[in-house]
Amino acid sequence: MKKWMAMLLAATMVFSLTACGSKEETEETEGTMTYAVEAGSAGEAAAEEKGFTYNSVASQADALMEVAAGTSDAAIIDLLMAGAMIGEGTSYPDLTYTDELTTEEYGVGCRKGSDLAAYINNVFAESYADGTMQEIAATYGVQEALLEQGDVQEWQAEEGGDVAYIQEKGTLIVGITNYAPMDYKDENGEWIGFDADMAKLTAQKLGVEVQFVEIDWDNKIMELDSKNIDVVWNGMTLTGEVTESMECTNPYCNNAQVVVVPAA
Repeated sequence: MKKWMAMLLAATMVFSLTACGSKEETEETEGTMTYAVEAGSAGEAAAEEKGFTYNSVASQADALMEVAAGTSDAAIIDLLMAGAMIGEGTSYPDLTYTDELTTEEYGVGCRKGSDLAAYINNVFAESYADGTMQEIAATYGVQEALLEQGDVQEWQAEEGGDVAYIQEKGTLIVGITNYAPMDYKDENGEWIGFDADMAKLTAQKLGVEVQFVEIDWDNKIMELDSKNIDVVWNGMTLTGEVTESMECTNPYCNNAQVVVVPAA
């Protein structure tokens, strides 16, 4: 009996040590993964918060290229971009996403104190009420993420404000990055996407032309304040830093930050 008990105890110890080793090995693997993230993005903020080792790149598209090339183990990007860019029938069929790290909302950013944000809110309200916003969203597959908009509010342009400034110069300059399905180029080199089309609608209502300018996302606030652009309209997460530094619109889309890895 004693011999049988000794054998059972030995087997239990071996199993326990094996299990412990597997757990430590998994934690070590997770701890040594390198995540590609867009500099200045919500993905970078999520990586910092989680204590991940990360590599900052110029755009979310570059983050996906890092994973595809094997120079990063994973990427952290927007869920809406993941839906458009990875999996079967996309640019990256061999990538997939796993964990949702955060949930968030998108808004449009204007200069602090700008009357343009309130103007865009009314464009959102009008286009949601008449169904235009939903039609544009359906074109790019983001209709499920769309947020209901409130009623149109009484609005008047401020003397010397941004709306008057934009109408006087005749152009709404929109700061973007290449980020499908929100802002990207079609086969003719024209900017399209949900955000791009909503910016075009706003320019039309302002009675001006629209101009899209690719920016360094990490410098978006500086680009606004220096008047190189009039608005940041590119799937921008309404973080505390953003809302403190910009005059932001009401949120119009739900989103999340997800981890992208090679498919098994």
